[in-house]
Amino acid sequence: QYQLLPYNRIEEYFCEQLNIPISAGSVFNFNQQASALVKSTGAEKVIKQSLQTTHQALHVDETGINIGGKRRWLHGASTTWWTYFYPHEKRGKIAMDEADILPHFSRVLCHDHWKPYYQYTQCQHALCNAHHIRELESSWEQDGMQWAKALQTLLKAINKHQIDKPDLAERTKQHYRQQYQQILKQGDIECPPPNKTTRIAGQRGRLKRTKSRALLSRLREYEEDVLRFMSSPAVPFTNNQGENDIRMTKVHQKISGCFRSMEGAQIFCLVRSYLSTCRKQAVSASFALELLFKGELPDIFNQEQPE
Repeated sequence: QYQLLPYNRIEEYFCEQLNIPISAGSVFNFNQQASALVKSTGAEKVIKQSLQTTHQALHVDETGINIGGKRRWLHGASTTWWTYFYPHEKRGKIAMDEADILPHFSRVLCHDHWKPYYQYTQCQHALCNAHHIRELESSWEQDGMQWAKALQTLLKAINKHQIDKPDLAERTKQHYRQQYQQILKQGDIECPPPNKTTRIAGQRGRLKRTKSRALLSRLREYEEDVLRFMSSPAVPFTNNQGENDIRMTKVHQKISGCFRSMEGAQIFCLVRSYLSTCRKQAVSASFALELLFKGELPDIFNQEQPE
């Protein structure tokens, strides 16, 4: 669950290196037992409550996984201290509600603009600017949009200034915000909206926009969320924390293949959530598992949540 090894390689290692024959069924049973202990010891509850009440930005992401040959979804919620994974057949709000973290969260939610996250209106939102940097680069390279290059440069400059001096003066923030808005106005000239006079008689709905125009409109509509990192030093520039945490599940599929059942995915996610949380707080995976199989937990689960 930590090194992401396939069952047959674990069997081979125990047999050849330790002279201990062990079956895939036994390994599955160990994993199943560990998963049950994460629940019964209260580790899962502590992780979820810590994420629900964290003072840090909460990073969320989702990715497709293969369960029994069918496309399903793995949802992740994490901070620099805590990690929780949850598999589900759905990608949207139904799955997020069942994971039972976002409905109780009321601070800053950092994500990549997947629309269902915006259904949680009790919290503020911060958008991943790594995504914006890539999209602006594409707009510049493929469509030759000067405004996109200018905005990309501005976002990078704000981020560098924020890193060098986290507590930016209000005057400085206002200056950057005015630059942001001015660049978007230039974009309106360079990349105008669709001409309504070209609408075909009887045609309904919104006229098709270019990718660059859609990006420009989104950056204007969600200006506050794009620049949230500038307004609040505690908010990161990107959603890299969430993406890095969930990326290992993709590595798992490349190394070990797909999950055979939803139960197997749930077992993996619970144990992985526990181990990831422990590793973030300087508890080794081996020691964390040793305690777990004794029915105990590391001290981090009995202390107040780190700020």
